[in-house]
Amino acid sequence: MSLSRLIAVAALVLPGIAFAHGPTRQKAVESIEIDAPPAKVWALLKDWGGMATWHPAIAEVNVNGTERILNLKGGGKVVEELEAVDDASMSLRYRMKDPGPVPVNNYSAQMSVAAVGTKTMVNWKGAFYRAFLNNDPPAGQDDAAAVTAITGIYKSGLENLKKVAEGK
Repeated sequence: MSLSRLIAVAALVLPGIAFAHGPTRQKAVESIEIDAPPAKVWALLKDWGGMATWHPAIAEVNVNGTERILNLKGGGKVVEELEAVDDASMSLRYRMKDPGPVPVNNYSAQMSVAAVGTKTMVNWKGAFYRAFLNNDPPAGQDDAAAVTAITGIYKSGLENLKKVAEGK
């Protein structure tokens, strides 16, 4: 193929590729300082079946091996899979197998606990795609909805974790 034909084909194909991209991976990160020993906070977080004791949106948790089903207080459920727990670094990784009403796709997250003087810092970070994976997502399934939902889950969970760990 001659160079001029190759350039002509590229000129026709490349603009279409530029507009054919799907969603971009989104991220959310939240942290909170807790006035409690790291071991106490870590014990709450690493209890894979105990999320209902500290997250205000969770009514009940059912665990089957490394899988947990979070039954939500407002209705619906989320299915998550534990990928790794590291007691030495006080961190865990998990992913959503079925996000239920949460407007995300391909969600994975990490939670970690670290000592900060006599207090504890908890970090919760996740990466995900919006619920609607094609172009032109409807309202509620777009990037903004995904980021807002995950940020809200993290903030409300961490704020209540703080209250539980501090005994307030």
